[in-house]
Amino acid sequence: MASSSSGFVAGLTTAALMTVGFLAYQASATVPADLGRTHTSSTPAAAASKAPRDKEHPAALPAGSGKGERVVYSVDDDRVWLVGAGDKVKRTFTVTPGTVDPAPGVYTVTSRSNAVTGTDGVPIEHVVRFTSVNGVAIGFSAAVDSSAPAPGTTARTGGIRESRADGDAMWDFATIGQKVVVIR
Repeated sequence: MASSSSGFVAGLTTAALMTVGFLAYQASATVPADLGRTHTSSTPAAAASKAPRDKEHPAALPAGSGKGERVVYSVDDDRVWLVGAGDKVKRTFTVTPGTVDPAPGVYTVTSRSNAVTGTDGVPIEHVVRFTSVNGVAIGFSAAVDSSAPAPGTTARTGGIRESRADGDAMWDFATIGQKVVVIR
């Protein structure tokens, strides 16, 4: 009797493992290839060189920064544009970058946190992450106490610090999957 019970349990276990394996295969076969990966587009050429600027209006959206709804971030100008439907700028503002910059290219918002502690130990809110560089998460955030990052830090930080009002606007605009275009 014991040998038939163990055979029955072994058969059920084998069937369960085969079912789980089949379902895992099915799930992996239907997932988009780029899901969960931080990525740039295969053609970030528009963002690779310095995007043309309007010399008379330095806060104007740079030409060649993409189309459609998006966040545009200039690592050279430390400026962000929130671009809505019809390529209309909803808001633009300056930021204070961390010590690690993302490469120019097209990304998507991959995660968000309402409130955390920044790598500099400062409580931050409305964190909108879109990539990582060598293990350093890159994203936008606002310090709860409105402070700027300490100058001259040697710590590797990827936080792009905004004012609280700008952080609120980013939080409302940049939901998971929102396009982020990084330009020079």
